[in-house]
Amino acid sequence: MSNVLTDARSIRIKGRSFLALMLSPELPLDEWLARLDDLASRSAGFFLERPIILDVADLDIDRHQLKALLYELAGRNVRVMGIEGGRPSLFEPGMPPAMRGGRPAPDIEVPAVEPATVEAAKPADVRQEVQIARAPASMIVRDPVRSGQSVIFPEGDVTVIGSVASGAEIIAGGSVHIYGTLRGRALAGSVGNTGARIFCRRLEAELLAIDGVYKTAEDMAPDLRGQAVQLWLEGDSIKAERLN
Repeated sequence: MSNVLTDARSIRIKGRSFLALMLSPELPLDEWLARLDDLASRSAGFFLERPIILDVADLDIDRHQLKALLYELAGRNVRVMGIEGGRPSLFEPGMPPAMRGGRPAPDIEVPAVEPATVEAAKPADVRQEVQIARAPASMIVRDPVRSGQSVIFPEGDVTVIGSVASGAEIIAGGSVHIYGTLRGRALAGSVGNTGARIFCRRLEAELLAIDGVYKTAEDMAPDLRGQAVQLWLEGDSIKAERLN
């Protein structure tokens, strides 16, 4: 007599993607950790309970140094969920897993057309090109963002109709537009978009970041506080100006 397994329940396995922040340490590590401590001290709770990917692709370290770095990060409540770009010899049991294939942003294909081709194109051809091009994704938040809340949208821009309270944060793959007061944190270009910008009607922010380059409240020019401002990235510096 054969046994028929009718009561066993299958294990359901699904794929799901989440947004994690990437840290790219630099040598010497002591100086880099000091800069990390400075960021954490000026933006309380920035790394708390946040998944982190450690990028060591351009870091010339050995396994002992990597273990020491992970120990230092753990002591700062920085939770490393994976390591990207590491050689196989760097890993040992008990370390966060090796990560591969991370994508900075969704791919958007826009057909390249030479100027001469555009001039010679027939009206029907022009209409076809317009249909292929896709507008960037965006999210509109109609309510104020309260302290402790996070709005995360890596696919494109985030627009907040109200204000962003202290202790709240907006993380966008594109630009951030805030029509009220920005008292919390705004991170634009979070997936590698150097052209992203931050716009707000009243600047009182705890922290601003564009493509990983950050500026805390203490770093902001006093004459910009309480003003309508736009911020953008030039090289490794965040530039700002008032909006008229």
